[in-house]
Amino acid sequence: MNLSNIQRIHFIGVGGIGMSALVRFFVHEGKVVSGSDRESSIITVGLEALGVHVVYAQVAENITSDIDMVVYTEAMPHDHPEMVVARALEVPMMNYFGALGLVANEYYLIAVSGSHGKTTTTAMITDVLEEAGFDPTAIIGSLRSKTKSNFRAGKSKYAVVEACEYKRDFLSLTPDVLVITNIDYEHVDYYKDLADVQSAFRALAEKVPEGGAIVTNLTDPNIAPVIAGLKTRVVDYRPNINLEMKFRQPGMHIRMDAAAATSVADFVGIERAVSDTALENFAGTWRRFEYKGEVNGAPVYDDYGHHPTEIRVTMAGTRELYPDRKVIVVTQTHTYSRTAELFDDFVEVLATADQVYLLPIYAAREENITGVSSEQLADTIIKTGTKAEVMHTAAAIAERVRESLSHDEPAVVLVIGAGNVTDVASLLTK
Repeated sequence: MNLSNIQRIHFIGVGGIGMSALVRFFVHEGKVVSGSDRESSIITVGLEALGVHVVYAQVAENITSDIDMVVYTEAMPHDHPEMVVARALEVPMMNYFGALGLVANEYYLIAVSGSHGKTTTTAMITDVLEEAGFDPTAIIGSLRSKTKSNFRAGKSKYAVVEACEYKRDFLSLTPDVLVITNIDYEHVDYYKDLADVQSAFRALAEKVPEGGAIVTNLTDPNIAPVIAGLKTRVVDYRPNINLEMKFRQPGMHIRMDAAAATSVADFVGIERAVSDTALENFAGTWRRFEYKGEVNGAPVYDDYGHHPTEIRVTMAGTRELYPDRKVIVVTQTHTYSRTAELFDDFVEVLATADQVYLLPIYAAREENITGVSSEQLADTIIKTGTKAEVMHTAAAIAERVRESLSHDEPAVVLVIGAGNVTDVASLLTK
């Protein structure tokens, strides 16, 4: 598809964090962009301010014959009314990653993949290239704190994008430099096991040209079969883990993300002093251990972590920053399949908190065919000796947390999950 012939583009699920960054790219390119979503959000409001026409109803009438291309998220069923009309009108359609590949593959592409840490690493690399004057285009899976945007319009040959493995979508990309932060069994509704996940990463790694590079952790056993026998240069980011550098966010996982960013900077010829400066000043991203304020003397952090591994490292960072405080975790597991498949792992990590409050499982795109529930999680957590309670609204949890906090027992509140659990952090600190 030739983008020069595309003038009007419609996005189904325009408020998605990746989708909205791509929307911003097309607006910057002078395209006429519209979109639909189920409800207003900080993301859609920002798009409307750019002139994007957003409809808060996903209905057939949104698709008209003058639209040149429709972009949809993987979360949309193929019998979605807007997609049905687009097919009937023979309007070209592609999913988010197809459209991203159409755009990003025209650049010298730095793609950041991995089960965890993609967003932070992508934002770090963007900051480093920016600091070095490389003027990159960037599409990031969250809002950079320094710009309040998930998109950066650059004028150079460099582009940095986040590459998600869900449904092997990242295979639409052809990276010149590929970062693999780590590999875990994730997206359990699509991948049958860890080997299946690894096969997707292997296919992406094989797309990197011999003159490019794969930046990863050579000692990670989950990564070993992905990089075995590749002709492309493989760079180990571990030697660049800096234990002395002062970061604004806590945790070893932040140092590992920074090491990957440093390794990319080294490969493209950026001086170490420049990359170090950018990383020391890195301000983080939206919902990645984001400080929201205080409630009754307790700091409140909001985080997107929705896999046990992500919760574990964020919990460790919280304990590192607040070793003498009670840790209250408010969470909501994301999808029934992930909760059921990783049930024991969720229990194990959540039981390391002092108090856990749970919202009902965030269904996202799924029906509950497993029967798993937040009540089951809470009951099992309680058996470990940790207090746990399920409440059905963000407002109810916020009120309970506020009541429980006491200045006699210093605490920190960690709101963590991919669903609407983030509302709790806002309610506590607004």
